[in-house]
Amino acid sequence: MTDEQLLRYSRHILLDALGIEGQERILATHAVIVGAGGLGSPAALYLASAGIGKITLVDDDTVDFTNLQRQILHTQARVGMAKAESGKQALQAINPEIDIVPLQQRLSGDTLDALVATADLVLDCTDNFATRHAINRACVHHRKPLVSGAAIRFDGQISVYDLRRDDSPCYHCLFPEGDDVEEVRCAVMGVFAPLTGIVGTMQAAEALKLAAGIGESLSGRLLLLDALDMEWRTVRFKKDAGCAVCGPSGSVRSGEYLRQPAANHESADGACRLG
Repeated sequence: MTDEQLLRYSRHILLDALGIEGQERILATHAVIVGAGGLGSPAALYLASAGIGKITLVDDDTVDFTNLQRQILHTQARVGMAKAESGKQALQAINPEIDIVPLQQRLSGDTLDALVATADLVLDCTDNFATRHAINRACVHHRKPLVSGAAIRFDGQISVYDLRRDDSPCYHCLFPEGDDVEEVRCAVMGVFAPLTGIVGTMQAAEALKLAAGIGESLSGRLLLLDALDMEWRTVRFKKDAGCAVCGPSGSVRSGEYLRQPAANHESADGACRLG
């Protein structure tokens, strides 16, 4: 590291569990963040400030006035701008030495698969099940760790799917695709602004631990937050041996899923769904 980097990241380097070696691994990491909204904003800001070497920020939406209550990457002056580009400006202002790649597009099929293949880890900061399951399939295929968060009203959740490990459950193990799960929109139900900050910041923490190779991740644990009472619950879960995605009979490891009809993916910020 340069003298400037040693100074910038000195408070990380002072941590015995992290040190220079851990910070160097962070600097060498490529993180893909899908969604530059309420969750993606704090996650991206902390990854950039901590020195993740390359961040690909994906969102096909533009900044809306109603986003400003919680999406702290964006400003009133950038209303109408592509969220990916607005996010790049915010991240470069914090840490100009890292590489920020903005992608204003919906990801699915071969495009999503190719991007995940280049990443060291992926943060799912989206809010609809079709996109979440598509990201999960790509991460299973390429054995990339996935950090997934969700927030709606006063309820938040976060987990890690470390798909580098054969015994790790995937998102589909916990939330099988096609289940009758209620999906609600934040435009109708609302979302408590600091809740997205809490969950998104925790996503950044889990991503940094994975990048540095320190601590224990949330793999196999789902944390649930009731922000109204400020109470946390932990749900433990295991890999589903019969999972259609990561199980031995699934078609994802081989890439067969890419030849199946694509789902109708929604915008990464069109709805706030806990799932």
